[in-house]
Amino acid sequence: MMAEDLRILIAEDIDLVAEAFAALLQTEPGFDIVAQVRRGDHVLDAALETRPDVALLDVDMPGATGIEATAALQEHLPDCKVLLLTSLPGSGHIPKALAAGASGYVVKSMTADQLIDSIRSVASGRTVIDPQLAADALRTGPNPLTDREVELLRLVGEDLDTEAIAQRLFLTKGTVRNYLSTIMMKLDVTTRAKAVARAKEQGWI
Repeated sequence: MMAEDLRILIAEDIDLVAEAFAALLQTEPGFDIVAQVRRGDHVLDAALETRPDVALLDVDMPGATGIEATAALQEHLPDCKVLLLTSLPGSGHIPKALAAGASGYVVKSMTADQLIDSIRSVASGRTVIDPQLAADALRTGPNPLTDREVELLRLVGEDLDTEAIAQRLFLTKGTVRNYLSTIMMKLDVTTRAKAVARAKEQGWI
């Protein structure tokens, strides 16, 4: 008796990439693409409707991130394995991805054979982490920023000035400046722009 095909959901907001994934996986024996979505906040509804064995999720999507979608899937469909794919530099998202319940975290630049092997591995209960990202995570260490500092630095990344950030977070301008000084010291940079760039590079915001 033949095993049933692996049911796969693909969530990717770039059409060309999504089509490439689907075209590749549809030709692989034993794989069945049961859903494709373009937004992170559409993942759970599609998964509840189609009951995939594996969800292949882009980390960076509109509506909700791949990590947020992973958490939702694990809450409502804990048997669905999640393989996160990223084109973003930095390894800082790996701890958050694993904490959310992901079974894998790999890069989109992998080969077709590596992607197929990764899907089969997470489906069988193993954890798959890109080795270079894993090594980077060990070297870099955990995110040194608090949740509040991450929130503030994201607003800096949206080009908000000190006054606008203070109003958004219900803080004084002096408190915002103190936060920014602490952030720049932690990240060993001299400007706000460099702080945002370093945090993005490491996957901390």
